[in-house]
Amino acid sequence: MVGRCEVTRGTKLALWVSLVAILLAAGCGENKPPDTRAADEKAIRDLDAQWSKAAAARDVDGTVSYYSDDASLLAPNAPIASDRQSIHASWASLLGPDTSLSWQATKVEVARSSDLAYLVGTYQLTTKDAQGKPVSDNGKFVEVWKKQADNKWKVVADIFNSDLPVVQPRPPAAKPRPVERKKPTHHSGKRKKRRHATASEN
Repeated sequence: MVGRCEVTRGTKLALWVSLVAILLAAGCGENKPPDTRAADEKAIRDLDAQWSKAAAARDVDGTVSYYSDDASLLAPNAPIASDRQSIHASWASLLGPDTSLSWQATKVEVARSSDLAYLVGTYQLTTKDAQGKPVSDNGKFVEVWKKQADNKWKVVADIFNSDLPVVQPRPPAAKPRPVERKKPTHHSGKRKKRRHATASEN
């Protein structure tokens, strides 16, 4: 009995030692994925600069190619565009022959997982009014970039708006007041005098 107990205890001890060794080896051998945020930030900045050049060249198809298939465009004073066709239509209406557009990134933040990032920047837009005079607009934007299955970065959300103050509509012009005509005043005293004079003459 003593021999069996000693063997059992020895076997258990050996098993515990082996288990601890395996766990330690697994912990030491676990490798965290490399931190690629710096490289991803540079890649997104470069892509965004190329995107701005495509818009400056009024290349609608090239501009829309930076969006993912499930992207959303939130332009000011317009419904949300959540499919490629409506996004293409939005850019086609913006990049007219009299339009000059460019933008610059001011901040790029990449998630530690390196699959999502957001970009903040400013834009400059010049168009022409009905009389052909240039009209300038400055504003800001936010882009959300997502790494796709092929490891390429695409924009999944894009929103922008102007820095210019909202132009308040002019109040309707006040209608001129109608001129009130004064009723002629009848002087009863003069009438009485005239009547009295007529009676004396008779």
